[in-house]
Amino acid sequence: MSHQLLIYTDGAARGNPGPGGYGIVLIWGDKQKEISAGYRLTTNNRMELMAVIVALESLNKKGIPVTIYTDSKYIVDSVQKGWLENWIRTQFKGGKKNKDLWLRYHAIALQFHVRFVWVKGHADNKYNNRCDELATQAADGKQLLIDEVYELENG
Repeated sequence: MSHQLLIYTDGAARGNPGPGGYGIVLIWGDKQKEISAGYRLTTNNRMELMAVIVALESLNKKGIPVTIYTDSKYIVDSVQKGWLENWIRTQFKGGKKNKDLWLRYHAIALQFHVRFVWVKGHADNKYNNRCDELATQAADGKQLLIDEVYELENG
C-alpha cells in the first residue's frame, strides 16, 4: 500500500504582532518528523503561512500528493477560494498582506499536488494540538529568528 504524506501545521504569535512561532508534524506511514522555529516579531497569519511553506520546502520528493491540515481559515480560504490567484494576478494591490510569503508558498506549492483540510483549532486533533505546542514553545524560546520582511515593513 502506498502512503499519503500528511502534514499538520500551526502558527502562533504572542501579542499579534509579537514573538511568534510555527509547528509542523509530517506523517508518512508510521514515520513522523517535527519541525518548529520561533521569531522575535511577527504575526499569527505569517506563522501559519510559514509553517506550510517550511513543511513543503522540507520535502525531498517533488510531484507527490500532499494533504495539509491547518486550523487557519486564512490559508484554506485564500487558496481554495482563489483569492491567492487573484492577488498574484493583481500584484497584491490594495495592500494585501504577506505578499512575500504568499509568493514563496505559491512557488513551492506548484511542485506538489497540495490539498488543504481545515481542522478546528484547540480541539481534539492530537496532531493539530502538537503543532500548537511546538509553535507556542518556539515563540517562547530564547533563540528567536528575525522575520526580516515583516520587521522591515512594520519596524
